[in-house]
Amino acid sequence: MNDPQSTLPSNAKATRRSQGQIVVARALWHVKPGMAEIRSERLAPTPPGAVRIATEYSALSRGTERLVALGRVPESEWSRMRAPLQAGEFSFPVKYGYSATGVIAAGADHLIGKRAFVLHPHQDNFVVPQAMAALLPDAVSSRRGVLAANMETALNAHWDAGTALGDRVLVIGAGIVGLLTAYLARRIAGTEVAILDVNPDRGRLADALGIRFVSPADVPKDNRIVFHTSATGAGLEAAIDACGFEGTIIEMSWYGSEPVSLKLGGAFHSRRLKIQSSQVGHVAASHRAQVTRTDRLARAIELLDDDRLDALVVDEIRFENLPAELPRIWSSSDLPPIIRYQTAE
Repeated sequence: MNDPQSTLPSNAKATRRSQGQIVVARALWHVKPGMAEIRSERLAPTPPGAVRIATEYSALSRGTERLVALGRVPESEWSRMRAPLQAGEFSFPVKYGYSATGVIAAGADHLIGKRAFVLHPHQDNFVVPQAMAALLPDAVSSRRGVLAANMETALNAHWDAGTALGDRVLVIGAGIVGLLTAYLARRIAGTEVAILDVNPDRGRLADALGIRFVSPADVPKDNRIVFHTSATGAGLEAAIDACGFEGTIIEMSWYGSEPVSLKLGGAFHSRRLKIQSSQVGHVAASHRAQVTRTDRLARAIELLDDDRLDALVVDEIRFENLPAELPRIWSSSDLPPIIRYQTAE
């Protein structure tokens, strides 16, 4: 497949004349289970009220996005699991993703050259309504900015949980979402926070964020809130075991079409435990009357103003290499790399 170069200059400094340019964009498409390719498409001139983004970075999700790539989204969820700016349909072909940062290359004059986060699939140039481009503050790099969607998930989970001062909190699963969830819990005064993962290498990431890392052999008990992010039945059972009397397990994992076996015959009932799902498609009920999705995303971006979070976006691959690298990424136990585009070079 041909990959024409975009008409955007490499430094992404657009002018008013670029409003009417026809740009050839390149996007990642999942074409069948476990197989993806980069396809080209022509972008029409940017209309009033919209902006064109020259992408710098995008991020992969080894949770939902992996299930999409492998064709494991159940048909009953095809409409509910659509990404905000998805193209194509489940199951295939589909253009999917929701974590991109870049430079505004066309649009209103006062926005040209500013950086933004957008819930857009992996694509080197794209046009979106201006309202969907969340501006990044100077203190948040475009590289770190790709964590915004995951931070939003973590924030919403705490709103679902009602995490409070002095709580004892455990997070199971030290992926990016789990680490950000523990990071936010740690910022609440008086909380006692630990994160559990079967991979000891994740301990260095927890250390970088100032979070206590524990192994399965030394899990703290009697936690008021346990956030589960490991997407495994064993992890969910560990969450039940670690939850205190009348505590709450916040289930943040999504399993797609994969069945999950769970034992509820032990102390689950006698300890009066509660399992509550948390999903970012809706603002948590506790905040829904006061906070819109736009507000929630803006708050998540503000929470990225911490240099320690750069530890979560160290590894990278080039956009052009993404289709070939995806099988390795989906099967790896490392944090997924971020994708780097020509505009960032």
